[in-house]
Amino acid sequence: MNKVYSKIESINGSVITVKADDVAYGELAEIETRFGKSLAEVSNIQGDNVSLQVFAGGRGVSTGDHIKFLGHRMEVSFSDNLLGRIFNGSAEPRDNGPSLAENLVTIGGPSVNPTKRIMARRMIRTGIPMIDMFNTLVVSQKLPIFSISGEPYNQLLARIAMQAEVDVIILGGMGLKYDDYLYFKNTLENGGALSRTVMFVHTAADPSVECKKIPDLSLAVAEQFALQGKDVLVLLTDMTNFADSMKEIAITQEQVPSNRGYPGDLYSQLAARYEKAVDFADSGSVTILAVTTMPGDDVTHPVPDNTGYITEGQYYLKGGRIEPFGSLSRLKQNVNGLKTE
Repeated sequence: MNKVYSKIESINGSVITVKADDVAYGELAEIETRFGKSLAEVSNIQGDNVSLQVFAGGRGVSTGDHIKFLGHRMEVSFSDNLLGRIFNGSAEPRDNGPSLAENLVTIGGPSVNPTKRIMARRMIRTGIPMIDMFNTLVVSQKLPIFSISGEPYNQLLARIAMQAEVDVIILGGMGLKYDDYLYFKNTLENGGALSRTVMFVHTAADPSVECKKIPDLSLAVAEQFALQGKDVLVLLTDMTNFADSMKEIAITQEQVPSNRGYPGDLYSQLAARYEKAVDFADSGSVTILAVTTMPGDDVTHPVPDNTGYITEGQYYLKGGRIEPFGSLSRLKQNVNGLKTE
């Protein structure tokens, strides 16, 4: 039976603290406020002091509200009914369609056992000449698209979603402007690709904690489709927004900051998502293509720098096109422009 607590010790922005026992890290809780129910996630445990990150923020939460721990981590429904649907970072419908509750799958699980993988060897045709001819995308690869703000990387991802020769497209949008969200939706719908696509979308107006959940939701669903024997392409935009949401949550929780204020486990957090790419020996596959914007076109920024060590090269988007000599395993910037080594 789930325990209910009726005294909140402190409220600090979107983080609340309550004294509780038998609670696990990452466990979900339900807060009953005078405005309705809100989800929260256990983000820190120190003795019997349990900190929770409230999805909808701390506004409207009072110290006398009831908190019920649900006894499980965040889950997402999985079935073929997901195809053609759009959800937010709480796995709730954004398209005014019905909620799905069957066959719930826990998100954020471990990577696939290496003994169950096979070597990457099959090409994915994207219809982008610079990719297909020069830097071929291969099944089960994990590749970022390095870009600067203002480049049309979302248009590139939409084109890949339309043209890629795969069974299922999972689109995870993080920190999207509403115009970009509508662009993805309308482009895929008008092009007839929405029927094979599942979208998890976090807009810039949504809570930061939902941004952090987008890759986990996308990859959990992708893995389930892959186990059905389907080749799945996961498109994520923008992983720098994902890292920024981690930083914002870490600052709220008063964690000791690392390089440029990002949490010290940034590398591990990014790797945990990218390492979900897999080609099963006896089933389907998951391939990851993720945008990483570089603030100030600085490849030494912590997010692209860590990403370059985790992934298998990258595509470099500049001037509205993929740079052939920038899309190598390591990049350097110097006063004379782009230089490879």
